[in-house]
Amino acid sequence: MVVSIIGVLATMVLVSLNSARMKARDVRRVADIRQVALALEMYYDDNPSTGYPGVSGNNDWSTLKTCLEGTGFAPCNVRYISSVPHDPGTNAYEYWVAPGNNGHVLKATLENADNLAFDDDVDGDDVWGCDCDDNILAYCLRM
Repeated sequence: MVVSIIGVLATMVLVSLNSARMKARDVRRVADIRQVALALEMYYDDNPSTGYPGVSGNNDWSTLKTCLEGTGFAPCNVRYISSVPHDPGTNAYEYWVAPGNNGHVLKATLENADNLAFDDDVDGDDVWGCDCDDNILAYCLRM
């Protein structure tokens, strides 16, 4: 009897622990996207004639990483962020540039469909090439 009670309690603890981990990963994803957005705004302020880095219509995360970490040629040789973050789970972040390089979308796939971040993100199935539909748990920040 005691063993079965301990088993039930252990199961309940593990279920709530997994839920807390999922929520923590989502919080990190939203914070990462906002941190990258801030670094992109600093990049844009320094390079208004060329606009945001990358090619319109492409998921160009590697170009974003090169430009924000300052590991490329001018204008991508100034460091705006020490290290571009990566997704804490198995998904990858996405970066899409608007035509004319005057805007961008940053995308993360969240795990919790009830996340409040979905209330004020960009929605649509084609935002400059990016699928930002909340039905696929896409959290998109557009600038």
